[in-house]
Amino acid sequence: MNQSSDRVTYTVTDRVAVISMQRAPVNAVDFDMTSAIHDGMRRADADKDVGAIILRSGLDNMYCGGMDLKMIKGAGTDGMRRFLNHFYLDTLDVQAKLTKPTIAAINGPARGAGMTLSITCDMLIASESASFGYPEINVGVLPAIHFAHLPQVIGRHRAFELLFSGRSFGPDEARELGLISEIVADDSLMDRAMELGCMFAAKSPATMRIGRQAFWRAQDLDYRRSVAAQVEVMCNLAEMPDHIEGLTAFAEKRDPKWQD
Repeated sequence: MNQSSDRVTYTVTDRVAVISMQRAPVNAVDFDMTSAIHDGMRRADADKDVGAIILRSGLDNMYCGGMDLKMIKGAGTDGMRRFLNHFYLDTLDVQAKLTKPTIAAINGPARGAGMTLSITCDMLIASESASFGYPEINVGVLPAIHFAHLPQVIGRHRAFELLFSGRSFGPDEARELGLISEIVADDSLMDRAMELGCMFAAKSPATMRIGRQAFWRAQDLDYRRSVAAQVEVMCNLAEMPDHIEGLTAFAEKRDPKWQD
């Protein structure tokens, strides 16, 4: 079973659905790409012949470079709220309602929105060429959803350093921090993702359905409220001069001139 759009492709092999982001050059996330990913996950969840879901990139050496900054720059407060509600809250809600496990297979840089798409999955594996980071602060934006997520995983002080330095880091550090489960050779990433997907798909569908939803409820009762609060933080940034200057400077490939 195959399906494609100008943002993602959808295939099913051996009871594993593979959703591949296909927006060259960096899989920049916009409203339509978010919708296409959601549609693929809902389709997989409704298919009795699917037992697990993989979210991957169809681009070589690039997972997801982040949000579409051109879209963000022109969105304004109302447009920003509409997109962030869709990207943050709807993505979280789609994942929370799934009855099948999700695996993020990260084959290259994951930045900003790429980190968000990954951490909403149940399991993350990465290739040796993968890298990670929260560079939003460098362009006058905030990785606000990760304020709710990252301290729970790695602790408050280590999270602060990553979120407010904007630096990138490799798969060894990501695994040491507990952000990913495995590091796989570049040419074996999808083989390993499929192996994991097939393993999950072989379990009792009824037990997996009940177990996954119970797991999400146990872990994330307050998480959605925290994410919703961070949406408001990001919307408040939308009209600030430094937000606009940061995005403009990035587009013009120059250093930003910050105001107070």
